[in-house]
Amino acid sequence: MRIKPGRLLKWMFPDVIWSMDDKDGIYLTFDDGPTPGVTEWILQTLDRYDAKATFFVLGKNVELYPDLYQMILDRGHKIGNHTYSHQKGWELSLDRYIEDVDLAGDMLHTELFRPPYARVTRKQLKVIAQRYRIVMWNVLSRDYNTHRTPKMCLKETIKGLRGGDIISLHDSAKSFKNTSYVLPALLRKARAKGLKCKIIEL
Repeated sequence: MRIKPGRLLKWMFPDVIWSMDDKDGIYLTFDDGPTPGVTEWILQTLDRYDAKATFFVLGKNVELYPDLYQMILDRGHKIGNHTYSHQKGWELSLDRYIEDVDLAGDMLHTELFRPPYARVTRKQLKVIAQRYRIVMWNVLSRDYNTHRTPKMCLKETIKGLRGGDIISLHDSAKSFKNTSYVLPALLRKARAKGLKCKIIEL
């Protein structure tokens, strides 16, 4: 699903990056990892297409699977903060949410942040924006939705694919059925259109 942030969203969240100014590249992003059995497959698939991506990881998963986290770094991919425990900002006070973000930040040392579920308050974003570049997406694969078929996810992801797109995918067991179908086809489509898969650098 292609997201077109309106003027209201851009006014409410002026520090949020939805897409990149790049005619020649697309930006694959993977949330929620690292995940055993999934992260390795994603990395191998990216390698086959000489593609780079940005992984918005959870601090708790980095603690559980440090070898997988190091594998992401060793392959030349970018890391972003996705909080420590995948909290919804709407359900937490400002202090508790920032504490969770900082807990992950202490181990990740990255300038990028993405809020889980995109559910975050203006106050929370205002504080986070003092330390991070906040990255959302303009193409949502919905690979996390178990009610959607792999073909449905792929159709929504590659429709109108163009340079500058930030594409939301997931590094999780829940989404793997859809992700494992979408990613190779998406990489083939990007190659056919002459688009290079790049890490997010701001």
